[in-house]
Amino acid sequence: MTRPVLLFDVMDTIVRDPFFTVTPDFFAMSMAELLAAKCPDAWPAFERGEIDERTLAHRYFRDGRSVDLDSLRERMRVAYAFLPGMEALLADLAGAGFEIHALSNYPVWWRMIEAKLDLGRFLEWSFVSCKTGLRKPEAGAFHHALGVLSRDPRDCAFIDDRPSNCAAAEAVGIEAIVFEGAASLRARLLG
Repeated sequence: MTRPVLLFDVMDTIVRDPFFTVTPDFFAMSMAELLAAKCPDAWPAFERGEIDERTLAHRYFRDGRSVDLDSLRERMRVAYAFLPGMEALLADLAGAGFEIHALSNYPVWWRMIEAKLDLGRFLEWSFVSCKTGLRKPEAGAFHHALGVLSRDPRDCAFIDDRPSNCAAAEAVGIEAIVFEGAASLRARLLG
């Protein structure tokens, strides 16, 4: 049986997403307060590469208050860490000959993750939204990856912690695996 090309989400699938812990603490707000105060369009635009960090700092909050983005970025960088078992699983998948690509919604801060955790040992950062301009669950994000890879959807598997993103991958014909932890993913991919 031919191994599928693996398309991995990164945040909360490979790497702990510090947004949910670091960001509320950084702004001294509850998550509910933060979500109510944030501009809902700024971060997605940053993830699509439509705005730079300076613009994000001015648009982050609805009321236009200033954001110390340098300090926030550093707090995020410190918090990036592999989810339990994922570094070893990626090493084993790469060692078994799987072709692995990131298909992830994230801004240019993916470079901080790479600098800290060196995911490039295991995968190519091929389809990060800030580079492609496409975010999951948009069908275009998956079609773009298939086109660049010159692969049929049946030749790929997509792994993500969000069921909505997995449903979107399945809608274009890609096998999707909802990430529930390294052990179950290892059993599914390596037997």
